[in-house]
Amino acid sequence: MTIREIGEKIEQAFIEIIRERRHDSLGNLAKGALFMGSRIYRRLVQFRIWMYDNRVIRNRAIGCLVVSIGNLSCGGTGKTPVVEVFAKTLSKKGRKVAVLSRGYRSRDKRSLWAKLRKKFSSKKMEVPPRVVSDGKDLLLDSITAGDEPFMLASNLKNVVVLVDKDRVKSGLYAIDEFGTDTLILDDGFQYLRLKAHINILLVDSTSPFDNHHVLPRGLLREPIKNIKRADYIFLTKSDGSPKLRHLKAFLRRQNHRAEIIECCHRPQYLEDVFDRGRRLPLSELKGKKIASISAIANPASFNAFLCEFGGTIVLEKHFADHHRYRQQEMIDFVNDAKAAGAEFIMTTEKDAVRMPRLDRRDIQVFFLRVEIDILSGQESFDQCISRICFI
Repeated sequence: MTIREIGEKIEQAFIEIIRERRHDSLGNLAKGALFMGSRIYRRLVQFRIWMYDNRVIRNRAIGCLVVSIGNLSCGGTGKTPVVEVFAKTLSKKGRKVAVLSRGYRSRDKRSLWAKLRKKFSSKKMEVPPRVVSDGKDLLLDSITAGDEPFMLASNLKNVVVLVDKDRVKSGLYAIDEFGTDTLILDDGFQYLRLKAHINILLVDSTSPFDNHHVLPRGLLREPIKNIKRADYIFLTKSDGSPKLRHLKAFLRRQNHRAEIIECCHRPQYLEDVFDRGRRLPLSELKGKKIASISAIANPASFNAFLCEFGGTIVLEKHFADHHRYRQQEMIDFVNDAKAAGAEFIMTTEKDAVRMPRLDRRDIQVFFLRVEIDILSGQESFDQCISRICFI
């Protein structure tokens, strides 16, 4: 078993515990320890925010409009399509947009020696951010870029996509090298070091705050009360149900000034994972036996889409979030899918960028293309875009 596989096993065990799926003595003991860890973590997070609020630590303004889009929770809100729609809309309005990503689980391909030299050298060695896209061409693979930046760069034209943990550095680079006038911080709600002009918070309407605990007892990165920092709140994965009025009322109590916008993730078409550009309508799912494979935070919503359009799931495989598939894993899954009588293998767009190429074509492998659709609050969204364009 590789180190990566061990890490994924630990992550999955951790998720089982915090989501109350383990009730044995070890699970109960772990929950107690995690709860104590959460109390410490909560205080540290609040102290950090207090330091920024009281200017003990100063955030940095870099002479460019900054829009932050992020979550309170660790993934699962459907953030990437929201970042995409903002970048596309602002670009069409004439803004020169750059998306700044941390590049979660991306790999720096510099040699170990080069990394050690940078870390321990007495001279300051400034390494530029990784340019995933210059707005015209896709310049990195998904391993170097990270799956989400790679996916954004693949779908966005005339938008620069940069990866670096230091978003101040990558922001300055975008301004100097590409003439950017609008920066979008992908997963930026907790990135307080760079001053954001507009904070956009995403809340998953199907599971707003998980178990309401912060890490490590829960999946919240910071306490719920910090919703108050948001200028706009996007309720993602909404079905437009009147039942959401209770959630909206709760959000309004936490933040009386933010505009609340409801949106859903609307499937558009199927696209061949290994033959990009080859698309099929969603109607092709009707009556088909499907093998589903994914490595995302919330696979249930993906599988629900497949069933909604008439597919029957005969085989399902789920890996830890951001899992990078190995060739043999895919070969084994294809064999299992064939044995189960599957006619299609379906995955998500985010998973598709992490899949190794398969030469065999005895079963088709498609991803589900999903885009954001505003259900309510379109006027607020338009006002948000106008506000950005005229700041």
